Amino acid sequence: MKVSKEQVRENRMRIVETASELFRERGYDGVGVAELMSAAGLTHGGFYKHFGSKADLMAEAMNCGFTRSAESTAGVDREKFIEYYLSRQHRDDRGKGCVMSALGTDAARQSESIKATFAAGIERQLAVLGNENNGEGNTRADLIDTIAHLVGALVLSRACPDNSALADEILDVCRTRLCSQDDHRP
Repeated sequence: MKVSKEQVRENRMRIVETASELFRERGYDGVGVAELMSAAGLTHGGFYKHFGSKADLMAEAMNCGFTRSAESTAGVDREKFIEYYLSRQHRDDRGKGCVMSALGTDAARQSESIKATFAAGIERQLAVLGNENNGEGNTRADLIDTIAHLVGALVLSRACPDNSALADEILDVCRTRLCSQDDHRP
């Protein structure tokens, strides 16, 4: 049975979205092609009709995750963004959360093309955050500093046992400190 071009596009998007979520939950090496295709509701053999390699899918899934993050960040002021980013809800929903905090250390171990895709995603997030404040009071260095603090805090909190006091303390301290910086901006 022949599959329409529209169905092929829909299947590919389903694979990319499923991979984006599973990679954030388990890392690149934590998900095999067969498991991924099954989760997307497709057969393992169909993978290579869509992608030349798992690395090709990794790059596209990463790009999808960064796009979703940029879309959810657009229109949100800095303090609300910080409050959500450093919440238990975001911490615990790794599959739908930030690509940087979920896959940053995994991406560092990948090919230069994967690293370049990751860097482009960081640049996109910097641009979105910079646009939300119309450039007022936020230099590129300020934006990088904020993202680095956010990602680092989330990674450290996730590295602790789920219900530990330290996991919550890391989120609380960093959220409070980052939001208090807003009080001291011109």
